Parts: sequence; C-alpha cells; structure tokens
Amino acid sequence: MGRSNEQDLLSTEIVNRGIEPSGPNAGSPTFSVRVRRRLPDFLQSVNLKYVKLGYHYLINHAVYLATIPVLVLVFSAEVGSLSREEIWKKLWDYDLATVIGFFGVFVLTACVYFMSRPRSVYLIDFACYKPSDELKVTREEFIDLARKSGKFDEETLSFKKRILQASGIGDETYVPRSISSPENITTMKEGREEASRVIFGALDELFEKTRVKPKDVGVLVVNCSIFNPTPSLSAMVINHYKMRGNILSYNLGGMGCSAGIIAVDLARDMLQSNPNSYAVVVSTEMVGYNWYVGRDKSMVIPNCFFRMGCSAVMLSNRRRDFRHAKYRLEHIVRTHKAADDRSFRSVYQEEDEQGFKGLKISKDLMEVGGEALKTNITTLGPLVLPFSEQILFFAALLRRTFSPAAKTTTTNGSIGPATAKTNGMIKSSSSDLSKPYIPDYKLAFEHFCFHAASKTVLEELQKNLGLSEENMEASRMTLHRFGNTSSSGIWYELAYLEAKESVRRGDRVWQIAFGSGFKCNSVVWKAMRKVKKPTRNNPWVDCINRYPVPL
Repeated sequence: MGRSNEQDLLSTEIVNRGIEPSGPNAGSPTFSVRVRRRLPDFLQSVNLKYVKLGYHYLINHAVYLATIPVLVLVFSAEVGSLSREEIWKKLWDYDLATVIGFFGVFVLTACVYFMSRPRSVYLIDFACYKPSDELKVTREEFIDLARKSGKFDEETLSFKKRILQASGIGDETYVPRSISSPENITTMKEGREEASRVIFGALDELFEKTRVKPKDVGVLVVNCSIFNPTPSLSAMVINHYKMRGNILSYNLGGMGCSAGIIAVDLARDMLQSNPNSYAVVVSTEMVGYNWYVGRDKSMVIPNCFFRMGCSAVMLSNRRRDFRHAKYRLEHIVRTHKAADDRSFRSVYQEEDEQGFKGLKISKDLMEVGGEALKTNITTLGPLVLPFSEQILFFAALLRRTFSPAAKTTTTNGSIGPATAKTNGMIKSSSSDLSKPYIPDYKLAFEHFCFHAASKTVLEELQKNLGLSEENMEASRMTLHRFGNTSSSGIWYELAYLEAKESVRRGDRVWQIAFGSGFKCNSVVWKAMRKVKKPTRNNPWVDCINRYPVPL
C-alpha cells in the first residue's frame, strides 16, 4: 500500500482529557490527539469475480425453471392457432407414445427441480440470555474490578479507561465476578461454570418459548470460539437436557465472532438431509476464561469490549411449522480471507512476553475487515437487490466495458471509484465513465443487524453503506446496553427490533458478522408474520422504553 493510501486509512480526533490534577500544569485543561485506523472505503471498487459468484448462487437451479417454460411455449405454439374441434382431432392423431413421452419429460423436469430444490428452513423462535443484575457493571465499576484483581498497573488501567470512554459501551453491561479475583481465573472450572450459566439460561428460555421438548431436537450446533473443554459444550448440553442418543451434535471452536452465522449454515445443511427435524443453534463466548491479565495494549483491548451473552435459536424444516414460524431463511453468504497472511493474523491468540495468553489485535484489522466486508456484500448483492438496481449496475458496467476511457482505469479486474451521493441518492457522473453505479442496499432490506464490535466499526459501516441512524439503531443500542457479546450479538439486535415492534410481515432482515480468520458472513431472513411486542422472555423488556439513547 502506498503512503497516500495509508494516510487515507487514518483519522484524527482531539480528545479533552480534563483538568491536569498535578505537576507544573496543574489546574490547566489538557488535550491529546488520537490517531485511529478506519475501514477503507470498500465501495470504491467492486471485484467482478465476486459479482459473478453471487449470480452463480442465484441461477443454481435455473436450468429446471427454464426447461418448463420452453415446453409450455412449444405446446402453445403447436395448439394456439387451432380451434377446439381441431385440437381434439389433433390429440387423437398423436400416437400414445408421443403423448406419454411429452408428459413424461414435463413430469420428470418438475420432479427433478422440486427434488433438488432446498427445503425451506424456518426460524421458530430464539432466546437471548440476560444475566442477573448482580453481574451488571458500570464503566467505573469495570475498572475497579480490574484494579481489585491486582494484575494491572495504573498505566494499563488508564488505557482501559480511555478505551471504554470511546467504545460506545454503556453502564449496564454484564461481566463475571471472577475477573476481580486475584487468583488464576482461566481454569476449566471457572469456564464451565460460566458456560453453564449462560447456555442453560438461554436454552431454558428457548424451550419455554417454543414448547419444543429437548428430546425432539434432531440437530444441535454449539459455537464458542476460545473455551473448548472435553467433553465438549455440545455434550454438556446433551447431558443436561438428556437429549436423545441419535442427535446430530457439533461443537465449533476458534471461529471468532462470526461463528453464529456459520453455525446456522451448518444447521441448515443438516436439516436439508434430515426431513421433519428441529435444529438448535447456541452461540456464546466465555468472558472470564478469555480474560487477559498482561500489559500488552493490543491484547488488553478485547477485555474492554467483550461482555457476557448467549443466544439460542430454534430452526425447523417441517412444513407444518410454516404457520407459526417467525422467519424463513433466505440466504447465507460466507467469506473467508485466511489465505492472506495479514487477514489470518489480524486477530491472533498467543502469549505475550510475560507468558500470558490473550487475543492480539493487529493494526491491520480495520483494513482487512473492510476487504472482507466488500467481498461479502458484493457476492450477496445479486441475491437480494431489486431488479431495477441490478439493471442500473449492469448499465454502468457495460458503459465502463465499452468505453475506451474507462478501460484505461481498470486494474486487477475491479471497477473504479464509487459514485457520489447527493441527498441520500446515489448518482453516476456522466463525465466520468470509470465510476460504477453502487447499489442502494436499503432497497433490499428493511432491517440491519451488524455485529456490534465497537462504536468506530459501526460508524464506518454506516458511512460506507450510506445507512441512516435508524438503520444502525439496533446495532448501536445493543453495543451500549450489552457490549460486544461476540457471536450472539446479532440476536440481541434482532430482539431489540422485536421489542420495538419494528418487524412486520414480509420484512427482510440482514444479519452480518465478522471475526478472526478473517471471516465475514451474512444471513438474510424474511419475516413470516408481524412480530408483536414481547411481554417477557426478551432481554429488552424492562428497558426498551428508554431506547434509543444518544451515544
């Protein structure tokens, strides 16, 4: 990357640090300049191979859909000009083999299409664990707990405090009390206790809401990135609820904050090959077990953002669940960038110089995250964008392809700078043919649930995708109220939308999450009915009237 491009990824901010308490400048206001890396403008180029990949997903079964209209047209052309008497006479003139052959081709084509067509997967309901109030901490209390552990010096505590002040996290998040213990808290015992608390809390609520018995569940997928004991967390769930012996269980580890969507993808695949089944997906992370006790600032950052949380989702492929399901699964698009070394090491678990284990956050994280996001939404676009948007996109693409001036600006198979946006509308400049038409994703979705990683990431996502404050509300408020709950965060955001009674029949919900690897994954749901405001079993019930709040 050139020097000018590197500078484009940096942003500066003047921070008021208050009144100097001591020293030669005591009593004087002090300021500092904060330099931060931001997401690259990933809509400035569109890689054509990912556009083609999206259309490959779209037309996967089009051969069957195309065959039936051809047969109908041939038949219509044959009999369309004939009178009723002539049609009957024509039919009697055909020999039996011709009629049976034509009818057989039609039936065979229809059967192959419907047999190869994926089964519809429905989301019956979901639950998000809400810890007890005794585990609730303010930002000041969070620093005090870290100080009581005796494992951090004042410089590290001061760094944590500055991170929290700019994080977008509020004063009602939850952490396990074990983080204040002077003893070693990264033990299997502590990890299992926290896992039992959050996982069983979410599953108890899920089984109560859906009225599905644990023994009726045919597929179980549990994902937790770092805490992976033996027996596994999925085995722990089966043991606790005494699930049936032939259940298909999976335990996903080391997959990062986007593992929740990966788990849904795996559950969908299992449901495709196991008709009339229920699948449960559990997504969580253990905050206490992942607590870093060293002084490396790049490894201290995860301590400041991650909080307790867990989600449990009930999926079904039973046709009779169509009537009472909340959502239908429409699309899943997964992007994995681990082939690139920078992406692979952007979030990396290792020991520091003192031998303490933690997650190291690379300075390249924002840049590689932007590249993964660009790839993912480029692939997703053909699957979800309205036809009018795709026509405009292809018109710009053709204009670029056949324009000599545009060809000279094309490099590495990508399209050039993004179009300008005026008054919320995206416009192409006729004087610069190298600029593509960037589709408006607000026309494809009514609701957005972006992984609440940090305030900075959400701000950059809003800027690059041209979204409104309302579009970002669920993500921002979830970060404020619950913090970064890793792979379960997108479900707290959907719970927020439901608590606000924002979801109506036919609405499309876009959940997108990203995590170590580097991975970026999207899932699209379509609401089957209007979701009424919950009166219980929703983590927002007791506080939804206070939101949104300014950050």
